[in-house]
Amino acid sequence: MPRYKLTIEYGGTGLVGWQRQANGLSVQEALETAFERFCGERLTVFGAGRTDAGVHALAQVAHVDLAREADPEVIRSAINHHLRPHAISVLDAAPAPPGFDARLSARSRRYLYRILNRRAPPALERGRVWHVAPPLDAVAMREGARHLVGHHDFSTFRDSLCQAKSPVKTLDVLDVTTDGEEIHIAARARSFLHHQVRNMAGTLKLVGLGQWRPDDVATALAACDRRAGGPTAPAEGLALVAVDYREDQ
Repeated sequence: MPRYKLTIEYGGTGLVGWQRQANGLSVQEALETAFERFCGERLTVFGAGRTDAGVHALAQVAHVDLAREADPEVIRSAINHHLRPHAISVLDAAPAPPGFDARLSARSRRYLYRILNRRAPPALERGRVWHVAPPLDAVAMREGARHLVGHHDFSTFRDSLCQAKSPVKTLDVLDVTTDGEEIHIAARARSFLHHQVRNMAGTLKLVGLGQWRPDDVATALAACDRRAGGPTAPAEGLALVAVDYREDQ
């Protein structure tokens, strides 16, 4: 069966996340419904990662196996037609390299958390950023973030419903930068725990407000206890921006 690699963007507002669920429409269900309308078969679309309800994606990657070969451009156009009016778009469809698996072949995943740090609430970016009105110290947040980079037990930043076998992960990048009125928290790792990025963002907000010192982040990490961490930042500020593979994939 020919396998196709899909690159997908979506606005997570109003969706229950990537994975098919009984309590609402998911990205996976919308895609599988579109494929069924396209080729008349019930297929499974496998994603590189499970984004939570309300989380966006600039370049989620997935794969799907079709019963017969089809022109990638035809696939993209047809699926996008059947996805209407959902805020989901297939940016690219291509024959998958031999052995490619959207999840298992991924070498890293990159997320971006956006905080709009100004008094006025967002209008054009509503639902895409976390609005925090009090001034935040981005330099202090950057110092706090450095304590989280590396190979650690991230139990403090793990949701109670997380299904990962181990809380130990390697966080390759956690960088805090500014872009005008926005503060960006960029994270990269091979994989993440449930709500890990949002929990880290909520903790760094406390540092930015001056309620925590940067070193308090290290203390929270060492506690290996979710109660020692900061609040969970809202889903609307988070986006999966890229999934990295080998050059030949």
